[in-house]
Amino acid sequence: MANTADISRGMIIKLDGSLYTVVEFGENKTARAAAKVWAKLKGVDNARSIEKTWNSGDSIYPVRVERKAYQYLYKDDTGYNFMDNETFEQVAIQEQLIDAPQFLREAQEVSVLINTDTDLPMSVELPDKIVVLVTYSEPGMKGDTATRTLKPATIETGATVNVPLFVNEGEMIRINTKTGEYVERVK
Repeated sequence: MANTADISRGMIIKLDGSLYTVVEFGENKTARAAAKVWAKLKGVDNARSIEKTWNSGDSIYPVRVERKAYQYLYKDDTGYNFMDNETFEQVAIQEQLIDAPQFLREAQEVSVLINTDTDLPMSVELPDKIVVLVTYSEPGMKGDTATRTLKPATIETGATVNVPLFVNEGEMIRINTKTGEYVERVK
């Protein structure tokens, strides 16, 4: 059992029968009343984002989570299939549990968060930045670099990313999987 003093960013807690991860938290102190602890929570097993306030010292119910390295194999009608890198055991995970499924490539390493109480996967996290190949892009105009003009480009996973005009088909680029934005060109 933990209390509000133990809250930290990234912690997963059980609240009203659902699991939430702590995105942001803080404490409000006043001269007359007891301190309050607030947190912005994002649903792990649902698509909700909520804010919750507790009195300082209230009990919270953290969930023990284990982060394991898995490899993405393929997608079929059961979901996205991943393989444990240590035991070679395979597991199928539904699309809503993956933070950016449009950027998954075969044989890509991902982190799977597993609830230690139930031994079930809770979510799949891709690396923050990945390097991908641009498979299709319209040619850019030479010399048109004064403004930050972007054009759509299709990458090897089939997703579309906005890239600067100087990026051409066949080049490797680095993208941010959290925002889906272009970061830089890779040589």
